[in-house]
Amino acid sequence: MSAQYPGTWRRPPQIIRDRRLRVALQIAVLLYLALAFGTVEVNWQRVSEGLERGQRFVMGFLQPDFTSRWRDISQGLLESLTMTLTSTVIGVLISVPIGIGAARNLVPRPVYLVCRAIVAVSRSLQEVIVAIFLVAMFGFGPFAGFLTLTFATIGFIAKLLADDIEEIDEAQAEAIRATGATWFQLLNYAVQPQVMPRLIGLSLYRLDINFRESAVIGIVGAGGIGATLNTSIDRYEYDSAGAILLIIIAIVMVAEYSSSYLRKFLQ
Repeated sequence: MSAQYPGTWRRPPQIIRDRRLRVALQIAVLLYLALAFGTVEVNWQRVSEGLERGQRFVMGFLQPDFTSRWRDISQGLLESLTMTLTSTVIGVLISVPIGIGAARNLVPRPVYLVCRAIVAVSRSLQEVIVAIFLVAMFGFGPFAGFLTLTFATIGFIAKLLADDIEEIDEAQAEAIRATGATWFQLLNYAVQPQVMPRLIGLSLYRLDINFRESAVIGIVGAGGIGATLNTSIDRYEYDSAGAILLIIIAIVMVAEYSSSYLRKFLQ
């Protein structure tokens, strides 16, 4: 039987049916935006000085210096790569059971609520805030950065994994249940084949994010290449800062192309 397609276009239903109310809301939004922009105070003298400093930074970016501070750059880069890899691996290992527990179609409601609470707490705190807190607790260095990135990875992976598990094909799960399979067998034969490619892709994506975040949290003392970048900018060594940024861009590009190839291979 051939598929039936509508012959005429139907307008999607609108939330607000009254045209006058819609126009009033649009005008109110525009007025609010105008008032919001009006409250922004701009110091044009500082803008002029900032553009001059920005020009010097761009010139340093175009003429990067990889040699003067290469020892500090290589040490910071090694710290960032170590933090990135270890935090991603540990974070994914912790995220998998939490993600399974946060899927309402697999676990009892009390377990679901506890795991969803863990995910919510992890996702509600931005990495820089967590890094500041952990640096205050454990001092400057990559250990605080490792804990920060692990904490962020748990919320990211567990949330998306739980959502994927809740959207699996229930027919396959029901077929496994009909054989009298245990809960772990259901997890292994019905859930794991459907979510594993997605989990691998998310893990690679989080690896990319963690490396970029390691450059950000390093500015607040959590080690890594970000600390070296912050020192270079504080000393007005824009040529060294440009070299660090180019290295970060190159590594992110390599990770992006590699992860794209690996995801295509797995699919």
